[in-house]
Amino acid sequence: MARRSPLLSRFLNAMEPWVFLPAAALVIGFVVCGALYSETTRRSFETLQSGIVNNFGWFYILTASVLLGFIVWLFFSRFGRIRLGKPGTQPEFGYLSWFSMLVSAGMGIGIVFFGVAEPVQHFVNPPIGEGRTPEAILEAMRFTFYHWGLHPWAIYSAIALPLAYFHFRHGLPLAPRSLLYPLLGKGIYGAAGHAVDVLCTVGTLFGVATSLGLGAAQVNAGFGRLFGMSQGTGSQLLLIAIITAVATISVVSGLSYGIRFLSQFNISLTVLIFAFVLLAGPTVFLLETFVNSLGYYLQKFPFTSLHINPGTQGGWQAQWTLFYWSWWISWSPFVGVFVARLSKGRTIREFIATALLVPTLGGFLWFSALGGTALYIEMFGSGGIAEQVQQNQALALFAVLGQIPLQTVTWVLATLLVIIFFVTSSDSGSLVDDMVTSGGHPNPPKTQRLFWALAEGTVAGTLLYFGGLNALSTASLTTGLPMAIFLLIAAYGLVRALRVDHATQGVPSTEKLQENDPHHQTKRSEE
Repeated sequence: MARRSPLLSRFLNAMEPWVFLPAAALVIGFVVCGALYSETTRRSFETLQSGIVNNFGWFYILTASVLLGFIVWLFFSRFGRIRLGKPGTQPEFGYLSWFSMLVSAGMGIGIVFFGVAEPVQHFVNPPIGEGRTPEAILEAMRFTFYHWGLHPWAIYSAIALPLAYFHFRHGLPLAPRSLLYPLLGKGIYGAAGHAVDVLCTVGTLFGVATSLGLGAAQVNAGFGRLFGMSQGTGSQLLLIAIITAVATISVVSGLSYGIRFLSQFNISLTVLIFAFVLLAGPTVFLLETFVNSLGYYLQKFPFTSLHINPGTQGGWQAQWTLFYWSWWISWSPFVGVFVARLSKGRTIREFIATALLVPTLGGFLWFSALGGTALYIEMFGSGGIAEQVQQNQALALFAVLGQIPLQTVTWVLATLLVIIFFVTSSDSGSLVDDMVTSGGHPNPPKTQRLFWALAEGTVAGTLLYFGGLNALSTASLTTGLPMAIFLLIAAYGLVRALRVDHATQGVPSTEKLQENDPHHQTKRSEE
């Protein structure tokens, strides 16, 4: 009988077959359908997503606001001092590393891509009032802050916080199934737990592959401005291959090396570009825009958070707010698992301050600088940014940087920023799929990391070539409804567990239940 290679043995030993195999089968099946029947697949999922938004848009709006209220309540509650780990546990990562990796995975590439495009589009076509007016600037920034501020980070926190709590404090697997422990107990190791992990694995891969595929256009745009690189599928496939290769090296290197280094470098680069635009652009206008927009956002916050247009279907809210809420919710398992992995040893209050307040403020500053510069050019300058955004959103950032000094230098830095943010999205996404499909092991084997990193690039490249990326994007959004329900269940379960924790003076309540549970013994694997 032929002997298996050591690499294959480690791969199979670490794999959770009831999660890995169904997830891989679903991904392969969708890629085949998306490649061979891209238009039919796209229309089918668009019909499904449209039905979900039209009938459950109110539920998305309410869920996001409820989760934000829940996270704020936790921050001020008596549970805020509870540590994500056993008593005396110290953080695994320093604050800068923790914050950098958190933001890079959460929405780093998004704020770069939409930092100019979204404020400009709202300025030209605002949901309220007349476009291209001083009032339209306020509305544009208010809704941009709304879509990228407290609500999405609260959604991420609502899964990351309980998962970190159950894993580091109670020793449960680092996988979404653990969030059901207060309700199912050891049932999380059965069919229900497997189903949740499969859904989250597939959703993560679809989301990251979509981001990688569609985002290749922005990198292509940057290289086009710098080197005259042709714009098209061939160039974008080459870029996907390069980004996937770098992401694979990064994820195999692990959190403490590749992912942490790239994330810290990119946050530093983000701050550098922000500071340069602030100083080289219309500085006073940008500072006034930030302060004014922040005040207007807070003033209108209750209304904006719960505003729905009853009796209407489609329209501005469906295209923007409900699209974002679907995206953030469907993206939450990926970001939640990754952020949970980073958060060992933090207190609940410290976690919320860093995962909710700090990135929200940072995002507001970025949008005020980049988006504010674009709005200034449109309102008081030569204009032309809106037309470029309408033609190709990927060019929006480069169009603004072309209007301030040192455009070639800033184009180089912006292109590098986009590339590394895509790498950090890809490597953190593949690490999450690795952890979930290995039964919640926080340090899955390198062979499995390699598989999922390559799978993301392969899925993105294949569907880009055959024209199925839009179908993949829409398919990933349809997971938002079941995930919204799951997030509410997770919040309820966390409250139950925290009350028991507090009543027992911090003695983990699941400890005795886990001592003799053979399923809980995570398989040893290489770092």
